[in-house]
Amino acid sequence: MKHSTALCASLDDAAEGRHRRSWRRGIVWAIVLGGLSVFAWQAVQAFGAADVRMRGAVVGGLFAALATSLGTVPVLLSQQFSQRSYDSMLGFGAGVMLAASSFSLVIPALAAARAQGAGGWGAGAIVGLGILAGAALLLLIDRTVPHEHFVKGLEGPQARALKRVWLFVLAISLHNLPEGLAIGVAFAGSDPIGATALATGISIQDVPEGMVVAVALRSVGYGRWLSAGLGVLSGLVEPLAAVFGVAVIGISASLLPWGLALAAGAMLFVISHEIIPESHRQGHEAYATGGLMLGFVVMLLLDTALN
Repeated sequence: MKHSTALCASLDDAAEGRHRRSWRRGIVWAIVLGGLSVFAWQAVQAFGAADVRMRGAVVGGLFAALATSLGTVPVLLSQQFSQRSYDSMLGFGAGVMLAASSFSLVIPALAAARAQGAGGWGAGAIVGLGILAGAALLLLIDRTVPHEHFVKGLEGPQARALKRVWLFVLAISLHNLPEGLAIGVAFAGSDPIGATALATGISIQDVPEGMVVAVALRSVGYGRWLSAGLGVLSGLVEPLAAVFGVAVIGISASLLPWGLALAAGAMLFVISHEIIPESHRQGHEAYATGGLMLGFVVMLLLDTALN
């Protein structure tokens, strides 16, 4: 009898714990959805009012999404690629992102901080803290959102409770989030030409990135159409994140250097935490590094030519 009573009490406690957790999750989701709704409404109003910054961010984000979609076409055509080519393309994407972080985000962030009255040390401190905050934000999301990497496997709480395909989708979306945010924050600044260079560079690297995503999904057993469809879906994160970036900076111009630096930190985190380890795991470090160098130079030329 005592054992039965204890068991019932334990079951009741477990049920109560699940109930509390569900309420907490419900509150968190309500806050998130409420915040997204506010930003979406601001975006619609700004777009309807011919806000040049919002239009630029939306167009830049959509071009990046389109480039990602184009990258999935070879998978639909059943084209095969060697692992060496796959790793070289990953390295190319890392190089573009690295150059974009440096020339299109960090340098403009320093200039924006100085324009707001910060001295040399102050501007450096603002941008440095912003970079660390961006990396910390991505690390926090990486630890709290259930997803699966092609290299490291399952990560995040309750990852085993979701279907594997959705874990891959979440991982790819987290990868693309900083790129869209960078586009939005760049267009929110005062240098539309530089923002266009950034969006162009990200779009260029999104073509092989979309293909890499689709090929990787194909390699773990998913069909051609599903792999390509998920690659296309992953690109849609970028225009959404771009809109979010413009909306946040629209709250106050003083947030611009912080936003640029945060986007740079998030991109640097993805480069170091995801892309480089993935491109080196099969022993093609030289090709991946060559791709990175080429991608860096391509983005450098774009940034120089368009400015």
